[in-house]
Amino acid sequence: MTEERNPFLAFSQGSVLLPQEAMLEVGSRTSSLQIGIPKESSFQEKRVSLVPAAVALLVNNGHEVLVETGAGASSNYHDKDYSDAGATIAYSSEQVYKADIVLKVAPPTFEEIEMMKPKQTLISALQLTVQQKNYFNHLISKKITGLAFDYIKDRSGIYPVVRSMSEIAGNTSILIAAEYLSASNNGIGMMLGGISGVAPTEVVIIGAGTVGEFAARAAVGLGAQIRIFDNSLYRLRRIQNDLGMRLFTSIIEPVQLESALKTADVVIGALRAKEGRTPIVVTEEMVSNMKFGSVIVDISIDQGGCFETSEVTNHTNPVFKKYGVTHYCVPNIASRVAQTASLALSNIFTPMLLEMGEKGGINNYLRVDAGVRNGVYIYNGIITHKYIGETYNIPYKNLELLITATQY
Repeated sequence: MTEERNPFLAFSQGSVLLPQEAMLEVGSRTSSLQIGIPKESSFQEKRVSLVPAAVALLVNNGHEVLVETGAGASSNYHDKDYSDAGATIAYSSEQVYKADIVLKVAPPTFEEIEMMKPKQTLISALQLTVQQKNYFNHLISKKITGLAFDYIKDRSGIYPVVRSMSEIAGNTSILIAAEYLSASNNGIGMMLGGISGVAPTEVVIIGAGTVGEFAARAAVGLGAQIRIFDNSLYRLRRIQNDLGMRLFTSIIEPVQLESALKTADVVIGALRAKEGRTPIVVTEEMVSNMKFGSVIVDISIDQGGCFETSEVTNHTNPVFKKYGVTHYCVPNIASRVAQTASLALSNIFTPMLLEMGEKGGINNYLRVDAGVRNGVYIYNGIITHKYIGETYNIPYKNLELLITATQY
């Protein structure tokens, strides 16, 4: 049979000559990350961003981790612990700050930014209320991509780092108050709590957010009688439901608050401001009418404090007395329990870094994770945070548009 008489043969031969779809190799999206963990230089910052167990997990997944010598010492993690976990111990800050990703707790100083190379990724706290325009200009000049971990959200819309540190601060505040009520710390010799036949300690908590909730949990667990004040009825209802008991709750009404303060043994300031300074709700006159030997723990001091008599203190000299009332006003309470706080931070950062590696690096990761994108305030040297741009008069752009533009 000739070719003309066999249409099937002609069709098969002709089809071979048709353009075929190109078979391109599909590469793995996974990339190896190089992560630098510097030693914190901020005053009395004792936390470290990754603990040795987290480093071991990252190294086992193909990532490189450089840890500056002594970075974990204040949290009782030593260089040997990190080297045994597979980290490279760096004996100079310059070496760590050359890593592709710099992961630290406190924001870097100007000197530390100078050590960074262009196009790096910085993951740290932002502490927006204390920053200056020059700080952002330094990052812009280096074309840094900066993620503020205190603005990163999880899939449920919660700020995991803020919540975790707030839980620690709330719990620890009650333990601090117990210390300064005891005679061993020049207190009046009172036990925080209650025993049979003795009236329970009275604790007033101002603020019903996460800090207030965990302070309340700790105080109730010790047997104290608590009163909670907040201007949000929603938060007051939620804290009662979360604790599973009916508590004394009230909006912040000056007469009611002053009455509670007069009989309080401990007052916890746990108010938070969305932006700017925490409002002062306890006046100097209210403090002057409090019981002699009572204790104030102002957790809001990192935003200015909610007591008129509050003054910033530190872990070396944490307290002062005014009108016979002991004031504890240390901004960084979490560093008091540095190992617990470091473990909490590490539990948040490790899955994030592993997923970043699986997605092929920071740029791909930002495209698929809206919660992490929420923490970006500078992208390749371009400010993307509206508040920063407007406050410091720095040009800013929409992050979504920038990410889309770099995709092509």
